[in-house]
Amino acid sequence: MCAKTAVAPLDRIKILLLAHNRHYKNYGVFSGLRRIVQKESVLGLYKGNGAQMLRVFPLAAVRFGTFELYKTFLKNIIGTSHSVNFFAGSLAGITSVMMTYPLDIARARLAFQVTGEHIYSGVYDTLSCMFRTEGGVRALYKGLLPTILGMIPYGGLSFYTFEKLKFLFLEHFPLLCGRPDSGNSGGLVLTVPAKLVCGGIAIPVAQTVSYPLDVVRRKMQLSMMSPETESEKGFVSTLVMTYQEDGIVRGLYRGMTINYLRAIPMGAVSFSTYELCKQIFGLDVGKS
Repeated sequence: MCAKTAVAPLDRIKILLLAHNRHYKNYGVFSGLRRIVQKESVLGLYKGNGAQMLRVFPLAAVRFGTFELYKTFLKNIIGTSHSVNFFAGSLAGITSVMMTYPLDIARARLAFQVTGEHIYSGVYDTLSCMFRTEGGVRALYKGLLPTILGMIPYGGLSFYTFEKLKFLFLEHFPLLCGRPDSGNSGGLVLTVPAKLVCGGIAIPVAQTVSYPLDVVRRKMQLSMMSPETESEKGFVSTLVMTYQEDGIVRGLYRGMTINYLRAIPMGAVSFSTYELCKQIFGLDVGKS
């Protein structure tokens, strides 16, 4: 929750630029942030963050919690391997997004709104309006397919990269990056700066691979917000249309610069907190 709040302004401008909001489509990252403050005040930078907090608490809880469960389960089946972290991360990511997906749509639509042109007044109003006017329960899961497809590499690579870096740091730089575990494991654990570095690398690596599917997901979620994008219906049609109209760099990877700016601190804080909590509760297994 702290990590998401810290990067909330970058999240908002990313959504506005990615889905070509008519008020911001000609702006860049920093000029867009300045424009938000001018047009909607400083609070405009955090529009949609309340819905984000409702979503991210269960999302992160389920994701990190089920990762440990899946990892233990898979180790019993295929043995100890770094590939276990990839498969466990993918399964954990899919589990978490399926349980919290409607809140993700609500948050995206609230963040996409501009002051003076509000369609929705809050999370409940967003979800109930979508349910009534856009096709019932199905509308609340619009864009779920690209989300699941994107979560396979994103969830897998983020956990795999973090655990792999953690292993390499402790294996090759134990004096610089490790310290004795104060718990009962008797092994080494990463220092806080090393945790920050590992987390700050893991998320950007994962998002680089999965980003085009994230673009499609957001465009599908926001397609009904403006007449220009109502024709973007399904996963394949949205993907093809994005590529045909804007290409790879300005289409499928639109907003990637912002993504790196937000992903590095977000990943560093998220994974560092995750590791510290495991140590506090005696769940970290150290170097092994």
